[in-house]
Amino acid sequence: MPSRRCHLVSLALVATIAASCGSDGGDAATTEPDPDQPAATAAAPATDAPGSTGTEPSDGAASEDASSTPESITIGAIPDQDPEKIARNYGLLADYLAAETGVEVDFQPVTEYEAAVSGFRVGDLDLVWFGGLTGVQARLQVDGAEAIAQRDIDAEFTSVFIAGTDTDLEPVEDVAGLAQLADHSFTFGSESSTSGRLMPQSFLDQAGVSIDDFDGEPGFSGAHDKTIALVESGTYDAGALNSQVWASAVEDGSVDLDAVQLIFESPTYYDYHWVARPELGSELTPAIVEALGALDPADPEEAEILDFFGATSFIGTESSNYDDIEAVGRASGLIE
Repeated sequence: MPSRRCHLVSLALVATIAASCGSDGGDAATTEPDPDQPAATAAAPATDAPGSTGTEPSDGAASEDASSTPESITIGAIPDQDPEKIARNYGLLADYLAAETGVEVDFQPVTEYEAAVSGFRVGDLDLVWFGGLTGVQARLQVDGAEAIAQRDIDAEFTSVFIAGTDTDLEPVEDVAGLAQLADHSFTFGSESSTSGRLMPQSFLDQAGVSIDDFDGEPGFSGAHDKTIALVESGTYDAGALNSQVWASAVEDGSVDLDAVQLIFESPTYYDYHWVARPELGSELTPAIVEALGALDPADPEEAEILDFFGATSFIGTESSNYDDIEAVGRASGLIE
């Protein structure tokens, strides 16, 4: 599939982020977080997180192109939503992939973003649904690992900035308008979240707002829906999260729009995608991509899977589509 480069992250942006992170490296250099089962747990700093950097070699020998097809595989995902929803919907997906490929598929939940990266690195997880940053981190640690599929919406993904309606924060038209967030309390999502931390921080850097400019230490909620709840309750003046989660919350009425408002939607970038270990083989990997692409919105159970992912379809992708995410991650210290 030809690579579609993200138009957002230019070399100029990378330079800007690198410059701003130079003085705040201690705040930025953390890894991906978010919960998956019972409750989201706080992510550890990147220096303590297994798989937080992109320089470790893969544990064990990974063949560049395994010709044999495994009898079973384990899939995983970053825990960026409610654990019960994750368990149910990935269970449905595992059953679907097993039926379509003829290979036994099990889902293994994790409670932190970095646990998904670590599980992929050591081979406990064969196929993982990652965010842009975690996908790059994981792939760099496993020789031969590749980004293989994404949703139809992931080539032009966005973050949103929200704020309490009882603050003096107002909707703005461009990145420069985010300068108003200085001297306000602010929460990101998970520390390793692409849409809830990495890219929002890069946009704040462009607006001239550093971590030190907030009122107090920034929060890390651990999940996008928790970011909404923290701003809605007044715990923080503002926050940033996945635009898809925000849109879903507005649509289903789970957010009080009298208490919290959207103030900015970011420029676009590549985000979520499936990453496969090379051991899946040259036959199973394309079969999985084909099966994902064949999910039918007219079938009730398959539609439930697509609805959970917030997509109308899955499409193939390639690792080079995430080169810009890697560049921003390196500039911010989240990838070494």
